[in-house]
Amino acid sequence: MVVQIILTSLGSMAVLFILTKLMGDREMSQLSMFDYVNSITIGSIAAEMATALEGDYIKPLIALIVYGLGTLFISYSTCKSILLRRIFVGHPVILYHEGRLFKKNLLKAKLDVNEFLSLCRVSGYFDLKDIHTAILESNGKLSVLPAVKNRPVTPEDLNLSPTQDNILANVIIDGHIMKDNLKATGKNDKWIEKQLSNQKIKSVKDVYLGVYDNENDRLDIYIKLTDKMDGDIFI
Repeated sequence: MVVQIILTSLGSMAVLFILTKLMGDREMSQLSMFDYVNSITIGSIAAEMATALEGDYIKPLIALIVYGLGTLFISYSTCKSILLRRIFVGHPVILYHEGRLFKKNLLKAKLDVNEFLSLCRVSGYFDLKDIHTAILESNGKLSVLPAVKNRPVTPEDLNLSPTQDNILANVIIDGHIMKDNLKATGKNDKWIEKQLSNQKIKSVKDVYLGVYDNENDRLDIYIKLTDKMDGDIFI
């Protein structure tokens, strides 16, 4: 019985992993209500499959596949149809705009004024006068367009032309050279060895993380530390 539970549990985990990869890698905060409900249902079915003591795990497995494929089909359909997107995903709702609170939209979003103000504070706005527009997105998050007086200053406002930052490539991770990442930077193993020598590091095995800084054409190195930091500065 124990062996059977272990095997069915591993099987349900494998099926869940495959279905999750098929449905896409999205965080919980990015899930629509439909995706959220489906995720709970699929998890419940997987648990039932894992604990099927009578050996009847075929039915939960079929149900898992049906729910997974159904969700995949609807996700694809919502990408193609605006109408289906509004039905299954929902659409943004304007809650506040230019000094006006929209009561009907708050009711539609199932929010009272206190909850709305709480969402504003979480976003860093404690005074509604600092907000131009507040929109509740379909995933339940609040998007805020600040009033122009509270908008962060941009380089364009100051007539500056800063250079564009680029994505930094991790070329060494936990003592291993990431060959594809290194090739993408246009560098090679000899360049790595030279960088290590310049920074007096004996072996690549001593590097916990190595990041290529393309702006300065150098390797930023974080060595492996065996000791731990004593004390907790956050208490």
